[in-house]
Amino acid sequence: MRKVFYTSVIFSVIFLSCSQFGFTERTTRQIPETPLHGHFSFAPLVKKTIPAVVNIYAARQVRTHSPFDGDPLFEQFFGHSFSSPSRVQSSLGSGVIVDTSGLIVTNNHVIRGADKIRIALSDGREFESVVVLKDEAMDIAVLRMNAKNVAFPVIALADSDMVEVGDLVLAIGNPFGVGQTVTSGIVSAQARTSIGISDFDFFIQTDAAINPGNSGGALINMEGDLIGLNTAIYSRTGGSIGIGFAIPSNLIHPVVDAVRHGKTNIDQPYFGATFQTMTSEIAKSLGIQQSYGVIVTNIAMNSPAEKAELKIGDVITKAQGVRIDNLSAFDYRLMTTGIGKTLKLEIFRNGTLFYKSVTLQSPPSNHTTHTTEPHRIEISSPLFGVEVVNLTPLNAHRFHQPPTIQGVVINDVDKRSKAAMLFTRGDIIRSVNGQSIRTISDLKRILTANKTPSIWQFQYERKGVLIHQFLR
Repeated sequence: MRKVFYTSVIFSVIFLSCSQFGFTERTTRQIPETPLHGHFSFAPLVKKTIPAVVNIYAARQVRTHSPFDGDPLFEQFFGHSFSSPSRVQSSLGSGVIVDTSGLIVTNNHVIRGADKIRIALSDGREFESVVVLKDEAMDIAVLRMNAKNVAFPVIALADSDMVEVGDLVLAIGNPFGVGQTVTSGIVSAQARTSIGISDFDFFIQTDAAINPGNSGGALINMEGDLIGLNTAIYSRTGGSIGIGFAIPSNLIHPVVDAVRHGKTNIDQPYFGATFQTMTSEIAKSLGIQQSYGVIVTNIAMNSPAEKAELKIGDVITKAQGVRIDNLSAFDYRLMTTGIGKTLKLEIFRNGTLFYKSVTLQSPPSNHTTHTTEPHRIEISSPLFGVEVVNLTPLNAHRFHQPPTIQGVVINDVDKRSKAAMLFTRGDIIRSVNGQSIRTISDLKRILTANKTPSIWQFQYERKGVLIHQFLR
């Protein structure tokens, strides 16, 4: 469980898992004059939208780790009689139907590793479903219900950039597995970053009560359109205290669009540069009044950034006319612009303000042979319980590494595993037992060939520091 610390109070970030779509026009918003004005009620809106919000039940077989795994003395006497058992692990969450054919969007963490996924609609119908696309970095997955000749109700995607603080919203989901539940609130903040929930750390904040089981549920506006996918809450107890976060619908749009075009993965735009977030101290040293933006620190050869003649030290202050406060905000603009589209930038260079247009492209082809999917280590070793990914240019960007770097980086560590005492997310594994690691295939081959060495030797990089570990 990720934790966020405030002064004297510890909050934990809790994931909440326990027609046609298109952008719609915004109507004029009005404040009810009195509670009885126009018989003010959300009931018509709820009746319109709740049929398109579903309950998701996911199950998977998981292998538990035995303390005797890989112990040669124990195996000499008992063989593999006490090998790690497996058990069925269930989770529940919510989802939103966005296409009449039965496409559902939800959070990736709701269905992560699931062997079987069952969908329950508000009218009592149930369907099996399959995953057609999932993206770990965005924490979004798209499911398809196994149903023929059925026209499902849908919720249209709104333009989440039009959301304003103070807008009324409804949160619909399946908290605690009790069934469809609706709560109301307002948009508390836009573009909330530094939450530490996903790599695209850019969320709509709401005070609408959402609880475990709401993950993947709908956050809708007063037109009945989807503005966000409920994803996580801040809480001391596991219940709602009025601080919830939703993935903006503008991040959902390219994912669903990819599925519509027959793709099974989302192509994230490649910019080809690394950045540092501007601070007031850096701004002062550069003679810049505003202390927002991102500073270009590295540019890859033949990248869109190089072709647009960006330079190291350039400060990007706006993208698509919107202020860029940090790297998360810039990543959001990249993703919502899309491959082949033009990203319009406002840049400060040597005290001069000017504008550049950058045409975004797909990642370099020389990295496409390496899988971008995360891999969970289940081979008995000190890395048991660690999830790794290859350092492709896009993953390098996620982990704030130079675009040309190669290797294997730790994406996640099971906090119940022994590995959690040694490794952390972002560690780059350089070698195991003296053998260099460049890809996940290298790592799997070395771990498989060296199941029970007397001593494991690891070399990994953490925040630019090379660490050597000798482990029994």
